[in-house]
Amino acid sequence: MKVSRRTLMINSAAATAAFAATQLFRPRLAQAQTNDVVNLYSSRHYNTDDDLYETFTDLTGIRVNLLEGPADELLERIKNEGANSPADVFMTVDAGRLWRAEQAGLFAPVVSKVLSDNIPESLRHPDGYWFGFSKRARVIMYNKDAVEPAELSTYEDLADSQWRGKVLIRSSSDIYNQSLVASMIAANGLQATENWAKAFVSNFARSPEGNDRAQIEAVAAGLGEVAIANTYYLPRYAQDNDPAKQAVFDKTGVFFPNQADRGTHVNISGGGVVTTAPHANAARQFLEYLSGSEAQAFFAQGNNEYPVVEGAALDPVVASFGTFKADDINVSAYGENQAAAVQLMDRVGWQ
Repeated sequence: MKVSRRTLMINSAAATAAFAATQLFRPRLAQAQTNDVVNLYSSRHYNTDDDLYETFTDLTGIRVNLLEGPADELLERIKNEGANSPADVFMTVDAGRLWRAEQAGLFAPVVSKVLSDNIPESLRHPDGYWFGFSKRARVIMYNKDAVEPAELSTYEDLADSQWRGKVLIRSSSDIYNQSLVASMIAANGLQATENWAKAFVSNFARSPEGNDRAQIEAVAAGLGEVAIANTYYLPRYAQDNDPAKQAVFDKTGVFFPNQADRGTHVNISGGGVVTTAPHANAARQFLEYLSGSEAQAFFAQGNNEYPVVEGAALDPVVASFGTFKADDINVSAYGENQAAAVQLMDRVGWQ
């Protein structure tokens, strides 16, 4: 069976259109009350994930119905659908978003020996509300012509005056940065992190703009000397047939910070079973499948991510970055410290 793929980009300002779309989507999903289907709401937007879902169907006979959209809008949709929601599983990127969903009461706790055995404790909710299925390392990327790796050490060090006018990073509204700062609050305390952030902002090469790829391209072009970005973006440049893209990869180095102390900040892509899931058993099976070796290989090979299960083969370009020590703080701390992180970033003028 093939994945039933339905993509819906919900415009929160167009409530009538969203409601109509809901009515079109719901009848076909809600009518199946057996466990031969799982209805997945996902903000992951990678076409390679289709292979994951098709393989799950081949292995189990359980069909995956996919609804895609921005994370916040999918969350609002589940809330609005209430007890009649057809959603079985909600998946998204960043532990901060998963935490928001859990706080809104949208996840049911899952007890599964498979999940607890496969997924490290630091990469899942302590009470089983959600689980990480792939990792993203948020690293320092540097211009190879301007920086020697020996000059780099920690995230904290990027606040040093030697990096004045040399740091590239995206906006404080980006949840990846909010989670990074939240992890630093957990590690160093609120006041120390605010002191760091004040000096860090003064080292920006430009006002924050663009996504992680924009930071990578800017550092390769020499608009700054170092950038903070997720690793999985960089291999795309090496894999592109455009010589200009390949040149970006060739000019950009990867450095894993904080190897002498807590380790490099990692975030997750993950999901959980929706509280009102009509096919809860199939949903649990789906999550267990995502933690298995076959699915972990899909995450690693298909989207240049790091698997959460040790031993899954990495994409060759990702493997070329080398091994690293990851921060083993429980990623739920990103959500717990998220509000404090946002307020702190506002106070120091991080745009």
